[in-house]
Amino acid sequence: MASSVLERFWCHFKHKTGNVIGMIHLKATPGSPRSSHTVNEIVQIACREAQLYKEADLDGIMVENMHDVPYLHTSQVGPEVTSVMSVVCREVKKIFPNKPVGVQVLAGANREALAVAKAAGLQFIRAEGFVFSHVADEGLMNACAGNIMRYRRQIDAQDIMIFTDIKKKHSAHAITADVDIVNTAHAAEFFLSDGVVVTGGATGQAASVAEVKAVLGGITIPVLVGSGVTSENYHLYRQAHALIVGSDFKYSGQWQEDIDPARLKVFMEEVKKVRHIPVESTMIM
Repeated sequence: MASSVLERFWCHFKHKTGNVIGMIHLKATPGSPRSSHTVNEIVQIACREAQLYKEADLDGIMVENMHDVPYLHTSQVGPEVTSVMSVVCREVKKIFPNKPVGVQVLAGANREALAVAKAAGLQFIRAEGFVFSHVADEGLMNACAGNIMRYRRQIDAQDIMIFTDIKKKHSAHAITADVDIVNTAHAAEFFLSDGVVVTGGATGQAASVAEVKAVLGGITIPVLVGSGVTSENYHLYRQAHALIVGSDFKYSGQWQEDIDPARLKVFMEEVKKVRHIPVESTMIM
């Protein structure tokens, strides 16, 4: 089972480790407080960013409704969000046809993300609250593994990978303080996660290198780093299977800004410099 999960990952991502997934932070969708763009404008901006990532030879892309602050909690996310994201993701996938594209719908709208991925022909989603409960900005998030895995079967979406956050950023984990991150990863693996995401405390904050290594050494499914990766610290995290990068590609390193082609180029040049160097033995192969 474990090897088949890794093989499935490597069917989509061409490198054994250190794959770079670029974030597309959608402009605020209709109905959210900061909405100021038409649907067509949202699509056009997202496609421009996808084109930049394609030209920079990134290994994957993920689309997220990051500008929809404050986020709605799980089932409160409306059809206007998922419908717009389905349209955007379909167009982004046309630009990035031969590499994996994924989606996350904030906050914790994991079934909705899976439906978007199914409609748009995507390869993965990022899911919050897969195992154990935590308190997020939006309120209490409860585990959803049983629900989302059955929903994936129900809509015949077994080909879509589900990458799951553990000890997620922007959250308090006091209620699971007696469960460390490796045990949380074990639980996610047991509940059939296709990969776990390790993050820092907030968007743009670096994950603990020690925690990333511990999780890599403790489970046999893909491990992704979900925040704070930069051109300067990429080498510290490249033993992970994939790195999700957003803020460092933006002007001034701020996620709210547009993609800065110069920063994107610097990052990918650094990636290419070190990719030939063997990774540490904590990597599960």
